[in-house]
Amino acid sequence: MNAHSRTQPFVTQLFDLTLIQLANWRWSWRGMLITSLVAPLFGIAGLSVFARDTDPGTLGYILTGNMVMSLLFGTFDKVAAHFAYMRIVGRLAFFATLPIYRAVLILATVLAFLVLALPAALITLLSGMLILNISLHPSPWLIVTIPLIGVTMCGLGALIGIIVRTPEEVGNLSALITFLLVGFGPVILPLDRWPSIIRTLSYLSPATYAASALRQTILGMPDRIPLGIDLIVLTALWGGSLWIVGRRMDWRQT
Repeated sequence: MNAHSRTQPFVTQLFDLTLIQLANWRWSWRGMLITSLVAPLFGIAGLSVFARDTDPGTLGYILTGNMVMSLLFGTFDKVAAHFAYMRIVGRLAFFATLPIYRAVLILATVLAFLVLALPAALITLLSGMLILNISLHPSPWLIVTIPLIGVTMCGLGALIGIIVRTPEEVGNLSALITFLLVGFGPVILPLDRWPSIIRTLSYLSPATYAASALRQTILGMPDRIPLGIDLIVLTALWGGSLWIVGRRMDWRQT
C-alpha cells in the first residue's frame, strides 16, 4: 500500500492539524492575547487625548487602524515566528514525512492563528468604541472582512517565516514590517494628513486595504478604495503568499 492510499481526506487532515497547531498554544494563548492588545489599546487611549474633539472620521481611523495593528501582531508577527521555528527545529521536515498534504499544513496553521488573533481584534474594537465614544455601523460584509484580513496577514507572515534565514532575523524583520505597515499611509492617521507621495505609495501596503475595508464595514465610512477592491486585493495577497510558501517548502515528491 503506498502513501497516497493511506492519506486521510483533505477536510479531516485540516481539522486535525488545526487542532494540533492550536494545542501548541494552549498554555501561552493568554500571553499572545496580551501582546496583541497592549500596543493597540495604548495607541487608542493615547491618540484619544489629542483627537477627542476632532471629527468622527479621524476617530474612525484611530479605531480601525489599531484593529489592523492588533491583527498584525496576532497573525503576521506570530505566524512568521512560528514558521521560522518549525523550519529551524525540523518540524516542517517531520510533517513532510507524514501522509498529509502540504497545503493542509499551511492552511491549518493560518486558521489556527486566525482563531487565536480574533479575540484581541474584537476586544480592541469594543474597547476602542468605548474609549473614543464612537458609534458603529456594521455591514454584513464585516463577517468576511475581518477573517480575510487575518488570513492575509497570516499568509504574509508565513512567507517571511519561510524565506528569512534565522528566527532572530524573522522576529526583528516582522516587528519592523508591522510598525511600518501601520505607520505608513492612511491606516491610523487620515488620508489628508499625508503628503501626496505617501498617499500614492500607500497603495503598495496591505494594511491600507485592510484599514479601508474595516472603515467601510465597521463604521460605514466612505473611502477612496471601494470595498470590493479591498477584498479582491486582500484575497490575491492571501492566495499569492500561500502559493509562494507552498513552493518554497521542501516536501516529499511522491
